[in-house]
Amino acid sequence: MTRSLRLLAPAKINWTLEVLRIRPDGYHEVRSVLQTIDLCDIVTLSPARDIELALSGAAGHLPDEPPESNLAYRAAAVLRSRAGVRAGVRIALEKHIPIAAGLGGGSSDAAAVLRGCNRLWEAEQSEQQLIEIAGELGSDPPFFVVGGTATVTGRGERVRPLPDAIAPALILATPPEQHRGEKTAAMYEALKPAWFSEGYVTIGLEDAVEAHREITDGELANVFERALSSMQPETERAMDALRAQGLQPHLAGSGPSFYLLTGTNVETERLSQRIADLGFEPRVVRTLPRGEALRITEA
Repeated sequence: MTRSLRLLAPAKINWTLEVLRIRPDGYHEVRSVLQTIDLCDIVTLSPARDIELALSGAAGHLPDEPPESNLAYRAAAVLRSRAGVRAGVRIALEKHIPIAAGLGGGSSDAAAVLRGCNRLWEAEQSEQQLIEIAGELGSDPPFFVVGGTATVTGRGERVRPLPDAIAPALILATPPEQHRGEKTAAMYEALKPAWFSEGYVTIGLEDAVEAHREITDGELANVFERALSSMQPETERAMDALRAQGLQPHLAGSGPSFYLLTGTNVETERLSQRIADLGFEPRVVRTLPRGEALRITEA
């Protein structure tokens, strides 16, 4: 068995997010292009007799809950059962991705644990098998098994890798903790059928990425922005204030975080201060290519 392993668990944004319909099973059929960014949790996996979980880091505070309810713990347990492994693992999560901010931190942690334990335990699960296991944990973990830039369809369990997107730097805006919370299900419930689409915006962005064109504001769209007024008014007010200045903010996933494409350092500083004045925490981030997102090193 190998020594301890270290992995990144990157946050994500959605370049596009479209809902096509409500499926017979009650899930929403989505078509979305997702992107890993360089805001990351750090996952360290070490051999152990059973599955153990330890949390630390700036965003390491979680509600009191048993370890078994954490997605990272569940990922290890499901993989161990699926692969018939008897070994355990100590999962050390150094949390930096804001919790309940629409950035996929918990799902990314789970995918990193799947990939890392697959190597640590020599479980020999293929990428597709890991995607299938990730799909048992939720709609977002399958994307993080692939990382980089990718299209997801279905309820998120079908992932098609794309070339790494070419994009300018981003400013990510995250609300304070009191304005966050698990709102994804409520956001889906707030969607109206009139807002559903055929996924053509996503298809257009796929074409741009595959042609290695730099991503621009006009190619991005997120259906959840239509539900902000009733569900996330603080985010809508901040985004509207920026639009009034001629800027084009974009919702990250189902919110409440949002992001802007940016240019020069002077503009970045100005935008960051404006976002802070609106009560959101600004972070300058960049897209994280697949190779960096999936790297596994010995700790």
